Amino acid sequence: MELPQIQFDVLKRLHETPGAVALADLARALGLDQSPVTAACGELRHAGYVVIEESNFEEFRLGPEAEAYVDRPLPERAIIRVLRDQGGACPITEIPKHCDLFASQVGGALRWLNQRQWARKEGDRLVLLADAEADRPQPDELLIKALARGRVATRAELESKGLPVADAVRLLAPRKGFLVVKERTARHVALTDAGRRLLEAGVTGRRKVTQLTPELLAEGGWRQVEIAPYDVTLAAKKLYPGKEHPFQRTLDRARRAFLEMGFTEIVSPWVESSFWDFDAVFQPQDHPARDMQDTFYVSRPSRCRLPDEALVERVRLTHENGGGTGSTGWQYRWNLELAHRPVLRTHTTAATIRALARHTQGRPGKYFTIGPVFRRETLDYKHLPVFHQVDGIIVDPAASLATLIGTLSAFYHKMGFPQVKVVPSFFPYTEPSAEVQLYLESRGEWVEMGGSGVFRPEVTLPVGVTDRVLAWGLGLERLAMLTHGLDSIGALYYASMPWLREEPLCRS
Repeated sequence: MELPQIQFDVLKRLHETPGAVALADLARALGLDQSPVTAACGELRHAGYVVIEESNFEEFRLGPEAEAYVDRPLPERAIIRVLRDQGGACPITEIPKHCDLFASQVGGALRWLNQRQWARKEGDRLVLLADAEADRPQPDELLIKALARGRVATRAELESKGLPVADAVRLLAPRKGFLVVKERTARHVALTDAGRRLLEAGVTGRRKVTQLTPELLAEGGWRQVEIAPYDVTLAAKKLYPGKEHPFQRTLDRARRAFLEMGFTEIVSPWVESSFWDFDAVFQPQDHPARDMQDTFYVSRPSRCRLPDEALVERVRLTHENGGGTGSTGWQYRWNLELAHRPVLRTHTTAATIRALARHTQGRPGKYFTIGPVFRRETLDYKHLPVFHQVDGIIVDPAASLATLIGTLSAFYHKMGFPQVKVVPSFFPYTEPSAEVQLYLESRGEWVEMGGSGVFRPEVTLPVGVTDRVLAWGLGLERLAMLTHGLDSIGALYYASMPWLREEPLCRS
């Protein structure tokens, strides 16, 4: 018959040792950790080869407050000495002057002086009481000395040395941080007759291994060992591998969604001319959004290059009188120098307008861009001065609002939000316009995500496009907040390490 090696070693050791053996001593003798030895003894007890006897005991050690009085007297003992030196009485406020106690320690010691009946308070004085017990070390003082410098002892060990443990505990227990008492369980293991007969019958041990080594395979030793099973349900140490930031994953997922729908990605500079950022989208030059309090202007370079003069001229006429768009324009004198002024782009629509100007007239096209934009926003839970937009356009003479709704619904479905709707709204450079909303099951409400619509002729005709152009501008940070269950936009950028570690790479 064979037993696992550790069980065989336990039986053999118990056979060599008379009487019961403490489990801790058994593990120490075998040179093993106590946990596997305990498990082996449990299996042997179940088979009837050993018995395990359990007994409870108390374990004592000093708390942090008591350690300070190992080499100096307790406050009440120091006060007794002062009272004797002062003729048996002393004003309470004067006591700290005659010893190394603070006034707060003297006040705290009055309780213990009264309890021991060593002194009593009379008015503002403390008066010594005649008590022979005060001349002898008290049980609590003896216990402090016995447990000095981190020693741990059981009640039995202390009582064997004549210490009145019960009285000491009664005195020290009310003092917070002076004594730590732990309930422990001692286990002793002894061999049974069945275990003894098993050894006499010639049982052997079978070594247990957790993995097959090249040596075991080459020499055939795997036949003489037991492969330890793995319990895959046991808790394992958490590993935190390197991974992309959750917001970056949201950005990449959005990019992939549009690429899968056949869109072409476009880019534009972060420092943009006012022409592309404002003028080309038919925003008047006296619009409040162009004010310094709303926009970041750039001092160097001081001017930006503009596109060809014919395009600039068409935009100028559109602003002043509508040009050939059928509009009356804004009815003001357009300033060329203001169009040269550089600005940190306030929206990624500047990129789509650039793409529209490069688009070959007469053929359909689908373009998108994702990138940062800059505005002088007041910081709060849903606003930052730098955030990201997802802009896109579809150029197609047959395009309609149904095309727009279907495209945006497909995008958000890919992002994990199947319920999408658009509601009528107003945006400066689209007509008709629609607000995009998502339904959140967790909150039971619709949440606004951005704007969309059909570009006005004042935007498309000056850049040479006569086809219908669907357009949208969506917030990426808000989408990331909803995806990752965040309540504040700042959490995306000022993220804590625990959140970054625990946030899953994907969600169902």
